[in-house]
Amino acid sequence: MIRLALAYLRDRPLMTALNVLLLALSVATLVMLLSVSTQLGERFERDAQGIDLVVGAKGSPLQLILSSIYQMDTPTGNIPLESIALLRRDPSVRQAIPLAMGDNFRGYRIVGTEPAYLTLKNAQPVRGRLFARAREVVIGARVAEELGMGLGQRFVGSHGLVADESAGEHEHSPFTTVGVLAPTGSVVDRLILTPVESVWEAHGIDHDHHGAEAHGDQDADHHEAEAHHDEHEHEAVSLTEREELKPEITALLVSYKSAFGAVRIPSMINRQTNMQAAVPAVETARLLSLLGVGIDGARLFAWLLAATGGLSIFVALLAAASAREGDLALLRIMGASRVQVFGTIIVEGLLIAAIGAIAGLVLGHGVLGLARANFEQLRDFGFDPLTMLPGEWAIVVAVLGIGLVAALIPAIRVFRLNLADTLARSS
Repeated sequence: MIRLALAYLRDRPLMTALNVLLLALSVATLVMLLSVSTQLGERFERDAQGIDLVVGAKGSPLQLILSSIYQMDTPTGNIPLESIALLRRDPSVRQAIPLAMGDNFRGYRIVGTEPAYLTLKNAQPVRGRLFARAREVVIGARVAEELGMGLGQRFVGSHGLVADESAGEHEHSPFTTVGVLAPTGSVVDRLILTPVESVWEAHGIDHDHHGAEAHGDQDADHHEAEAHHDEHEHEAVSLTEREELKPEITALLVSYKSAFGAVRIPSMINRQTNMQAAVPAVETARLLSLLGVGIDGARLFAWLLAATGGLSIFVALLAAASAREGDLALLRIMGASRVQVFGTIIVEGLLIAAIGAIAGLVLGHGVLGLARANFEQLRDFGFDPLTMLPGEWAIVVAVLGIGLVAALIPAIRVFRLNLADTLARSS
């Protein structure tokens, strides 16, 4: 039956190619939508794990979440250094991790933070150690791979969050790589991490008298960094200018000790301070819902395309069965059973669907691979175009079902074929 079905398909190559193309396009579209939506959702959830609240400057809550957690947007501004102590004193707060941003190195963001951020992301050095003082950095796995960076390498950051040759470099404040992180599959893989003091020094901000105020219980950890800073005062900024600049941070990543904090703290920050509090779970759900509208519309179009492909298969098989009635009747006379003739038509429809499904899988992942190669955002997000999801096999089964249903009516017509009448008409 299979060889006969293949022979029938080769007998009308143009129609077969059209049906395969329709199904392949629909499968490719569905695979791309499934892969993008699933991987984005998983990545959003993974990067926001352990973060209950983000505190930053007034502005768009979604922008604050995207810039602070996912490193995908520009920050809303800076907030006072005193906000760290304000939140760490709160009995409902488990931890408040500061972030200081504003510079990059060859397009990779330099983020000032604390070792607690690496603990939050389950990031451990695969080579070297964690930073211990200002101007020491640890680099993410992707940064090390893409830039070929290693331990002991010295470099200077550039102003801004994206690579720009016209942006100024902080030559007075070079960094030294002391650690390379193991891959985590999170945003950390594409970051350069350093103490907050490093970011202040790069921008000529004096922080000698703010250590205790900024870090509370972590004074002992940072006194050494402050002492080291005294040895590296740069001449690029005058003393008067340094006194005018106050240490600030970009955002705080907050986690709660109790559910009571989730009720009280966001309201307190939004109403009683000049800062804003954004809940990652709420803003991420809003973002995914906005994306979901477009994804659902494209998914509906893809299934309509698949249904069109099924209808085309039905029309083609019905026309082919009518044209081949005489041949099929001769097969019956030569010993073929009704089931065998019926099965030939069914196999023909399934073959078209199977070829279209396989071609769609290859096409879909191929397009995803090209998109990742050409769109930096997908690379930054860690998108993997070769990942096969369980839902893709469900798509393949659904397309095979479409092929089966499309072949059913022509097959039933052949099954009920009257040999005498058919031969009489053929003669």
